[in-house]
Amino acid sequence: MKIEINNLSFSYKSPWTPPKTILNDITLRINPGEFLALAGPSGSGKTTLIQHLTGLLKPDRGRILVDSEDIWRTEKWTDLRRKIGLVFQFPETQLFEETVFDEIAFGLRRQKRLETEIEKRVRAALVSVGLDHDLVRRRSPFHLSEGEKRRVAIASVVALEPEVLVLDEPTVGLDAAGESAITSLLSEQSALKKSIIVVTHDMELIAKLARRVVVLKDGLVMYDGGTENLFNQREIVTLAGLDFPAALRIADKLRSLGFSLPTHPYTLAQLKQALAQEVPLKDRSKST
Repeated sequence: MKIEINNLSFSYKSPWTPPKTILNDITLRINPGEFLALAGPSGSGKTTLIQHLTGLLKPDRGRILVDSEDIWRTEKWTDLRRKIGLVFQFPETQLFEETVFDEIAFGLRRQKRLETEIEKRVRAALVSVGLDHDLVRRRSPFHLSEGEKRRVAIASVVALEPEVLVLDEPTVGLDAAGESAITSLLSEQSALKKSIIVVTHDMELIAKLARRVVVLKDGLVMYDGGTENLFNQREIVTLAGLDFPAALRIADKLRSLGFSLPTHPYTLAQLKQALAQEVPLKDRSKST
């Protein structure tokens, strides 16, 4: 599924204050099967932008095209919306059923799926986010931890098997096991050629999975390009108020200790590979 955002501008309006511009002339194209990360400081417009993709917000100017159909003009909008799954930043705004099973099954029942298929999909969705189906299926989603709520919200969208997954800060509040489960899930969904759009401050997640990063600041596109290229342009990362991945920070420290690393590793796997080929500069004279 191809998504095009053409010259999109949006302002929040209030009867008591002047309009506040959040997005200013944003143009992006998201190709089928692409893994895109949206990064930027708080208030840069990331969440506002993804809410336009599912029609939760209507642009003041510009258009959103899904497979060349303007979502505000096509009669097929209901069908298009089913193909895009959105997970909100705050999972409690997305949960409403009495049990975890019914929460995840809700959308499937709206699609009139057979109960046998619903049972199968709910179980698979819970496993995919690292939750034990038998332990949590009868629990109230409101009695879960914040991390478990987030995973249930993600599972409820994954169970619908959308063509596009849009997730707002999916790893916030998760412990190491939960973060690992969500990272694995996103990797698996990407391997299935699903389009994935992730709003995140988690630079480790971006480094591991995203092939393209769009950095927003003050409602404008500050950067749009490859992940490695972004981390090589350190001034952009700094100006956007973002962190650097742990691998880059470790590599910088090792260079200060005399290691010469030929690349700029931004994942721990890349760093490990680079270190396997290197020795400290102070030791090289001994080996010659």
